[in-house]
Formats: sequence, structure tokens, C-alpha cells
Amino acid sequence: MTITVKKRLFVLSLILLISQQTGNAFGADAKKDDLGKKIYEERCQLCHGAKGDGKGLVSLMKRSEKSGRILEIKPRDFTLGAFRFRSTSTGCLPADQDLVLLVDKGIPRSFMPLHKDQLSKEEKKAVVEHIKTFAARWKEEEPCKSIPVKKPRWVGSKKSVEKGKKLYKEMKCWECHGETGKGDGPKADLQKDDWGNKILAFDFTTGATKMGSDPENVYAAYTTGLDGTGMPSYEDSMNEEDRWHLVSYTLKLMGKVK
Repeated sequence: MTITVKKRLFVLSLILLISQQTGNAFGADAKKDDLGKKIYEERCQLCHGAKGDGKGLVSLMKRSEKSGRILEIKPRDFTLGAFRFRSTSTGCLPADQDLVLLVDKGIPRSFMPLHKDQLSKEEKKAVVEHIKTFAARWKEEEPCKSIPVKKPRWVGSKKSVEKGKKLYKEMKCWECHGETGKGDGPKADLQKDDWGNKILAFDFTTGATKMGSDPENVYAAYTTGLDGTGMPSYEDSMNEEDRWHLVSYTLKLMGKVK
């Protein structure tokens, strides 16, 4: 086992240990804002920092891929109010339920642990409300409506995959993600996030995105974009059907369909 892997396992174990040991230790009579703050300090501050700026004690983690690429993963900085994973249009704040879902399910492959059985519904909502205090946007803007997602039956079919492959080229997805989806396109090394950090184009052949490989999650990424990164929204530039065809081809690159 390499040192990098050992360190990664140690950090993940530490995060999970803290999450489990804190248990359900928050009084039922606590005020909502105090409750959210307590939960944040116990479960989130280690990585996201006391100020919500992503500069906690564990502010950088690394994960290696089969290709040999080393990904640097940093905790989300909440102070800009920019979130990758949402059900709302690009440039919009996420819906409260989007954040509750992230707390509930975590973010696979990104060291963000799930809290499905460790926090009550009230506690999840409380910590989300506290997270919203870190960015002024929550006082200045209202979240947009969530975009409905309904997967057509033909998603993943051979015909849909073929159409998606053409769209993958037409929309120039290959410039970042590469001709075969390995994240090795000519612009793959030129991307930076809103904080100025270098980010690598996603390698679809690794099998799943940070939010998994469900078609609905892939469609959401193409529709809403991943705010704070170089991944744009196709809500206005592609119709709904074409976005689903692009999903089909992405599933092909992931090895999820033949």
C-alpha cells in the first residue's frame, strides 16, 4: 500500500470516526441556528473550516486514478455561494433540498461522508441553514426553481448512443474530456476553478462521476453545469432530447451500456 493511499484512508477514517462518535448529541430544544452551528462544528469544520472557506485542518486530499493521474480534492469554500451539484440553472443558488441531499448522501469519490442515518431531518436542515450564513448571496438572492428531470425510456439505446457520440464532437466535449473520454483533451490542462485552482477534466472511463453514474445525475450535470468550474450548462445551447442523447454516450464511455 502506497503512502498516498495510507494517508487517504487515514483522513477518510478520521472524518467518519468524528461523524459517528458525535452521534445524535444535539438537544431537541436547541434553537435552530445554534443547532446548525453545533452540528457544523462537530461534523463539517474539520474540512470546511470555521469560516466556511474550505481551510480546515484537512484542506487538501489526494486521490489517484488507474491512469496514474493524481487528483487534488479540496473542501468546498461556502463563502462564494457557488455549488457544483444543484437542481437549479447555472448561476443560481441551489435549492435547500439540494444541500440537504448532499448532507444526506455525501459526495462519492470526494471524501464527503454521508449523514443519512446519523442526523435527523431537522438536524440536516439546521446545518444547511448554518452553511448559508457564510455567503452574502443567500441574503441577496432567491434560489431558482429546480429543473425537472424525467429520463426517456430510450436512454442508453444503441441509436441514442450514436446520436450522443455526434453531439459529443459537435459540442466540443472532446477538447477537455478527450476523444475517448479519458480527460486528456487538448484543453484538459488549461482549466481553473473560480478560486484559481487548477482542475483536471473528468475521465469518464473511471466509471462514475462524483455524484455517481445514474443517468439522471449525468443529465443534471449537463443541464445545470457545474458552477465554479469550467463545465458549462447546456440548458440553453442544447434541447432536452439532445442532452439525453449526450447522456447515453457518456454512459457508453463509462462502460455502463454496450
